[in-house]
Formats: sequence, C-alpha cells, structure tokens
Amino acid sequence: MLVAPSILSADFGNLTNEVKAICSSGADLVHIDIMDGHFVPNLTIGPIVVSAIANSATKPLDIHLMVENNSFFVDMFAPLKPEYISFHIEEEKHPDRLIGKIRSLGIKPAIVLNPHTPPEAIEFLIAKLDMVLLMSVNPGFGGQKFIPSVLEKVKRLKSLIEKYNPNCLIEVDGGINNENISLLREVGVDIAVAGSYIFNHTEGYEYAISSLKG
Repeated sequence: MLVAPSILSADFGNLTNEVKAICSSGADLVHIDIMDGHFVPNLTIGPIVVSAIANSATKPLDIHLMVENNSFFVDMFAPLKPEYISFHIEEEKHPDRLIGKIRSLGIKPAIVLNPHTPPEAIEFLIAKLDMVLLMSVNPGFGGQKFIPSVLEKVKRLKSLIEKYNPNCLIEVDGGINNENISLLREVGVDIAVAGSYIFNHTEGYEYAISSLKG
C-alpha cells in the first residue's frame, strides 16, 4: 500500500517543514487538493503555494482538482510537473480530450469519482488512465467519516481495470485510518490518501504512515 498524505490537513503556517516531515517519514506521494469554491464549497491553494510545496517535497506531487474549468487549472499547475493530475468526471464535459492534454504535458492523467458516481461511468476511459481516485467522503473538507460503500465500488472498478488496463492504479481518499485500511487493502486499493489521521496522530507522522502501509 502506497500512502499519500493530504496537505489539506497540514499546518499551513509551517508548511515547508510539514512537507519535509511527511516526505522523510515514509510518504510515497504528496497529495494536494485544489478547490475553487464552485465545484466544492471550499477554497484551498493556488500555484504559488503549490510551487513552494514542490520546492520542499522530495516525493512526487499528486494534484487533485476539485474545480470547474479543469483545462484552465491543468494549464496552471502543469509547469510544476506533478506525477499525477486528477479531475472529477462529474464536472468534465470532454474527459477524453482532457486526458490526452494531461498526458501530452508529461503528466499521468487520473479521474476522480464522487461517492455517488459508479465506476461504469468511466468504463471506456480506463484504458487511457494511469489512476482512478475514488472519494470515500463527499469532497470539500477534511476530517470526514469514511463511507463504507466505497469498498464494493473498488471491487467493481477493479474488475473493469483488469479488463481494460491492468496497470491503472486505484487510489482512495477520505476518512482513512488504521481501522479501515485493511479493508481497503483486501479489495485491491493501491494508494491510500490520508490527511487528519496522519497530521493529527499523537505518535507522529512516521508511526501514522507505517500503520497504513501495514
């Protein structure tokens, strides 16, 4: 299991040290949530702050767009050369075109599904993706409770991936902790995104991350 700590739960007043700390504590990716206040009812950060994160990070960036006008935001963040840029299928009218654009910029394209969106909605796009991110909370805010139905959703997605693109990874984001990580591992999740569990853990970041890796 790879672990991608979500910066949304970090101390933004001490962001450089927070990023360095998770990278040195076993993180595999640095997950960055970009929210525009329209697609979700929250605002987060722009390219200036993400550039500072990139300068401090020793692990690849995993940028999750929760925005309207995805193509505009892809152009904004592509110069930072993240490993992944993921966008929500619920918002994008031309997903095939956007996947091609992201890949042409040397970045791995990924699609995100909200809790209510079935995996079958992206059946004919899976062959072109490097990753699918399933939300196990309603997007917009950290610290929410894990939605158990995502486990069945992972199974259905896994079946489609095996059919169309066995190299495509499955990432899950929302409410993940040491109590439900084994369930995610059992159904075939490749990457766990965790925010509050890692950044608020009393035993420290390294302990929290290792407890998710198993």
